[in-house]
Amino acid sequence: MTGASDVLTEMTPPEPFSEAKRRIAEAIWRHRDEIFDLAHRIHANPEPAFEEEKASGWIAETIARHGYRVERPAGRLATAVRGVLPGGRGGPGPRVGVLAEYDALPGLGHGCGHNLMAASGVGAAIGLAAVAGEVPGAVVFLGTPAEERGSGKQVMIDDGLFEGLDAALLFHPSDKNHAEKHVLACEDIDVVFTGQAAHAAAEPWKGRNALDAMILLFNAIALWRQQLRPDARVHGVILEGGTAANIIPARTVGRFMIRSASDGDMAAMREHFRAMVEAAARATGSTHETTLSGYSATLENNAVLAERFAAHMVAYGVPSGPPDAQIGSTDMGNVSHVCPTIHPSLAICEPGVPKHSIAFRERARTARADEVTLLAATLVAQVAYELLADPARVEAAWDAFRATGGGRTT
Repeated sequence: MTGASDVLTEMTPPEPFSEAKRRIAEAIWRHRDEIFDLAHRIHANPEPAFEEEKASGWIAETIARHGYRVERPAGRLATAVRGVLPGGRGGPGPRVGVLAEYDALPGLGHGCGHNLMAASGVGAAIGLAAVAGEVPGAVVFLGTPAEERGSGKQVMIDDGLFEGLDAALLFHPSDKNHAEKHVLACEDIDVVFTGQAAHAAAEPWKGRNALDAMILLFNAIALWRQQLRPDARVHGVILEGGTAANIIPARTVGRFMIRSASDGDMAAMREHFRAMVEAAARATGSTHETTLSGYSATLENNAVLAERFAAHMVAYGVPSGPPDAQIGSTDMGNVSHVCPTIHPSLAICEPGVPKHSIAFRERARTARADEVTLLAATLVAQVAYELLADPARVEAAWDAFRATGGGRTT
């Protein structure tokens, strides 16, 4: 990119509807200061999953100023946002979802760049507001909490907030450009071991060491990895490990994640993990509690939407690479089993900067990140406009969705 102004206002969007798309880009450019301010405020005020009070409030206020009918909270989640902007031509038509994420990583902040995902989603909503009067249907903005932990989008799906959507679009910042990405299925597992406290020197035999149970579990996981498929993952941290070196720990808490490239393999991984917890508890005389939550499914990239996003990337001078090989997990996977979905990536930094790092967090607050945020907003809004203006393209996206088994349960 040579500069956001040059890219957004001087380059020609791809057909069809290039004149309307140009006006979308111009509207996003006019409101760039508002979009940048939102990205920077969210970056400076990181809030972890389910606690995004400031971010969700700022987002709701911004889209309301641009004509959206806003619900906050939306459904059960206090920090979820839903905004609807009906098309101006009346009658039924496509309902296109523009999504935003805004939760931060505990202790790290926006090391995944969700501040940019929030600002770009809002920017796309602003761009579409400039042309919504020309199309039927509706733009549905969804502010989705708790992507890093808890799968907030699945809660919103269960609450009916995705019902009636014909597409869901969300950009992700990265170190490379991809119109498509692959992700692993993922589940959170919280484990609590409870033993018996005792003096670690005077009467250790009266204790039951819950920390030993947690260490045994970590050792079992390390041995298990040899037998896991190459595309499976398991990892965790100890949240509580005891209070003092001279007290036998009576309680320990660990948080883990299991992942697989296959939704079908997750059941066997769950059962194996439960068996390891049980064995660690038995070996140490502890009791245990295991809680599974926040399931994120694999992602079904919609070929029709991905092709259109890639065409818009190229038109703005950003070639799309092959599907992203840096495989993580996201609850956008859950959305992709409900309606046609894409989750493309745009580079905010040089290749090789790892996500979930201090370095990536710092890249999410740069001039380049600001430019990419405007570009992402523009591309998402222009693809959304194609769907709103051309029901045949919506039907093609649904055909592709059904062809890949979309709508199956996980």
